[in-house]
Amino acid sequence: MENKNIQINLLIQQVLQSDSMAYIPGYISSDVDIEFRILDRAYQDTGKYYARLKTAIQQNKCGDCVDVNEQINILERAPEVSLEFLKNVMSELSVTETGNYDPNNYYGFMIANSIMTEKPGFSRTDGYMVSLNLLQNGNQELMFDGPLFEKPLVINSSALSTLLDSDTSMVVETPDIDASMSELLVQSQLFSPDMVGENGKLSAGAKISEEFAIKFNGELDYEIIDIGGGKGRNVLRYDMDKIEKKLNPFINAEVAGMLSAEQEAVAAWNVYLSKGTSVEEDAQMVQNANAAESSWIYETDLPLRQDKKERFAYKYKEYFINNYLKQFLTNKLPSVEEDAAVFDLEEARKAKADKFMEANQQN
Repeated sequence: MENKNIQINLLIQQVLQSDSMAYIPGYISSDVDIEFRILDRAYQDTGKYYARLKTAIQQNKCGDCVDVNEQINILERAPEVSLEFLKNVMSELSVTETGNYDPNNYYGFMIANSIMTEKPGFSRTDGYMVSLNLLQNGNQELMFDGPLFEKPLVINSSALSTLLDSDTSMVVETPDIDASMSELLVQSQLFSPDMVGENGKLSAGAKISEEFAIKFNGELDYEIIDIGGGKGRNVLRYDMDKIEKKLNPFINAEVAGMLSAEQEAVAAWNVYLSKGTSVEEDAQMVQNANAAESSWIYETDLPLRQDKKERFAYKYKEYFINNYLKQFLTNKLPSVEEDAAVFDLEEARKAKADKFMEANQQN
């Protein structure tokens, strides 16, 4: 069954990114109303209400006036609450515009962001509305409604504050896998310090230290590759057991950090890890390859079970090796100039076979 969040989120993304609204007949000449006047409408009657409360106190018509004074305090604090609330909502909704956004997030958040940022197709003319309501207890709520909503999206200021205060997001931001895995390469100690530039990143010519290369009788054991024309070259062969043993503590620490924020771990799983596509592959796809049947669902999969945490750790390591480490393992020339030279392919293969046979005979 089609995941509605994925379906609508991707539809909105594609429409907005394609600029197709500019070519809809009659749109450019239509009278589009984008003036929601959120604050004006929310406060249009508060002046009269505030005056009535003040008059009640002045004329001793409210007994001990505790409740009336409380309402006055609420009204006086309300503008500051509104501005902070709107700022928090906009910050959360802006996540929907990030390049690696997980379309498994509730689709209403992307609609709400499109309304607040005045995207074409989400105006009052198109049937959309957003209202700020001041509640008697001092809380406020923002209500979004329109054609694509099954029911209005209501965000309460107090509820949002409690989430943010506990480092939980309303809209889940996908971790920057590219940055964290690039940093993991540097931290892994597979590369000598001189391979790391002043910017803290690996240099263009970075190569895994030859201490992790396979040796035979104490000497580097090269793989011979065919470069055409009867010629060949030596390339390094790496000991993956030794490399993984070095890597595991760093990967385990990174995974533990990601799983400490399970919302973001789910997003990373959905966008990157579940099917192992690379950052570059995802960027070229109309629909993210991972946003499908293998997705984890925030509402039902949180908190993550132990088996899912173990699956996450396995796929994280696999993704790192395939998409980040592998490029430093493939067709790497020896540092010794003589060993890196081009040679006759047949002669080299024969010499290597003779050397292997001689070593076996000695053993």
